Amino acid sequence: MDEAMSKPEFILSSNPDDWVEVQNLLKRKVILEDNFMWSISASESSLKGTSESHRLRFIGGVDISFCKDDPSIACGAIVIVDIASMEVVYDDYNLTQLQIPYVPGFLAFREGPVLLELLEKMKLHTKLYYPQLLMVDGNGLLHPRGFGLASHLGVMADLPTIGVGKNLHHVDGLTQSGVKKLLEGNTKSDGDVITLTGNSGFTWGVAMRSSEDSIKPIFISIGHRISLETATKVVKMCCKYRIPEPIRQADIRSRAYLLRNARSLKIAYEASSSRPACNRE
Repeated sequence: MDEAMSKPEFILSSNPDDWVEVQNLLKRKVILEDNFMWSISASESSLKGTSESHRLRFIGGVDISFCKDDPSIACGAIVIVDIASMEVVYDDYNLTQLQIPYVPGFLAFREGPVLLELLEKMKLHTKLYYPQLLMVDGNGLLHPRGFGLASHLGVMADLPTIGVGKNLHHVDGLTQSGVKKLLEGNTKSDGDVITLTGNSGFTWGVAMRSSEDSIKPIFISIGHRISLETATKVVKMCCKYRIPEPIRQADIRSRAYLLRNARSLKIAYEASSSRPACNRE
């Protein structure tokens, strides 16, 4: 392993000068094909020789909400959905004050540590519902440097991850208006899905109208340890509405939790910052 890669303080660096190098180092570890033991359906289980216990069941969704009055106060949420019933079986929250500003293209350095803490807590204390797959409100491969939040979390947690974006990163000639025209003109049987192929010929992800009522597409991209075909299939399975249920629930619940608890966190931070510093002699 690269020496720099073995240092968590470097990987989760708060120094913007390090961020491009960190992304490039972690990007080498991304796996762009199916790399997991579970299967989606019973027929796939028999073909792969996997048992019922290895069926895909627990899908995680992560999202972060921010306080309107103070955008540094944030609530990260992880929600685990049982794919058989689409019911939430686990949720947890990380209420914090962020010290790192948002810099376009480097979302993982602001939000990643908050979400990784939730995954680590699950691994230590709630293994029963630990996700077999994680959906991330953000992008994976569909990113200016091909390594968005979904890929960052996937590599760091060694989990299959899918990026699900609400807006399109304008990369390689792809634009929101261009994608909209392609969707409107698509007459294929899978007319609600189009492949996002850039001017270079590279496939960045897919745009999908995820429900009958949804006008705006969502943008699906590989995060880590999953193929684009499988990622698209799983997202489709999880969409009651425009946003897949694991992410939708993480969004709803993080907002509600933040609304209930942001004031107490703000008071605690203000009290802490007003205390006199101790002299160390």
